[in-house]
Amino acid sequence: MNFSTALPTFVITLREGVEAALVVGIVLALLKKAKQSRFNSWVYAGVGVGIIVSAFIGVLFSWVTQALAKAYPQYVGVIEPALEGIFSVLAIAMLSWMLIWMTQQARFMKAQVEGAVTSALTQNANAGWGIFSLIFVAVLREGFETVLFIAGSFQQGLMPTIGALGGLIVAAAIGILLFKWGIKINIRLFFQAMGVLLVLIVAGLVVTALQRFDEAVASVALSSRASENLCFYYERFTKIHSCILGPMVWNTAKILPDEQFPGIILKALFGYRENLYIVQAVGYLVFLFTVGGLYFRSLTPPSPKGRKNISVARKPIGSAKD
Repeated sequence: MNFSTALPTFVITLREGVEAALVVGIVLALLKKAKQSRFNSWVYAGVGVGIIVSAFIGVLFSWVTQALAKAYPQYVGVIEPALEGIFSVLAIAMLSWMLIWMTQQARFMKAQVEGAVTSALTQNANAGWGIFSLIFVAVLREGFETVLFIAGSFQQGLMPTIGALGGLIVAAAIGILLFKWGIKINIRLFFQAMGVLLVLIVAGLVVTALQRFDEAVASVALSSRASENLCFYYERFTKIHSCILGPMVWNTAKILPDEQFPGIILKALFGYRENLYIVQAVGYLVFLFTVGGLYFRSLTPPSPKGRKNISVARKPIGSAKD
């Protein structure tokens, strides 16, 4: 069994799970402070249903893939890599958005969660459902991103799923340490370290997605003479070639093979390939400089001048002091 394929999903669910655990912990603490612990069952129900729905979405993706392969067996070589590429692109988009937008919103997360809970409690008739919805959406959002990541690697068996479950268990343990036992953990440093690791993991997913699309197009090109021109790049005098990825940048199969340790770990975590092509290299660097750059900028708190401008903008118009 290839345990290295469990590492990326472990990191992702650990990071996402801790974020969800923070939301759950804040809600439980607020309910305890407001002497409304009777709503705790709604919180646990939201967590459970969120996990179940996320797992159901994963099963649905797998079922759709298998159904398409059975319905069109002659196109299995095209369908599987194409779907992997599509799921990988969706995972890249979702994880990148989460990484940048959620990092910016993290400074206000506690206030936003407390505001949502307070609003739900004021609606006595639907307070339970309001709290359930808040927790359910928080858990489902993290679960859906993980499911997309796993769906992009569905040929790797159960190990990505096991890694995801492991990350959730560790995240739950961190949540208990924080809110049940009151142990101090530098959450900000944790999220920053996980964020950097996640940028590298998603950059590797860019390399993987491009390789899957190359495999799909190559399968189509080899299926008939009419479509063989789809491969705009093809080295006819070498065994190792690409269809749409251009010339090879490196071949490190003899130095650091990607199916042996430590290359297999680098492949699972960061998308390392012993055979890398020019389009993959460019895609990797573009992602690092754009999304990675935006992420590091999102870590910088707004300047005092900016905060002052915001506070002035929020001042009520026509107040007595004006």
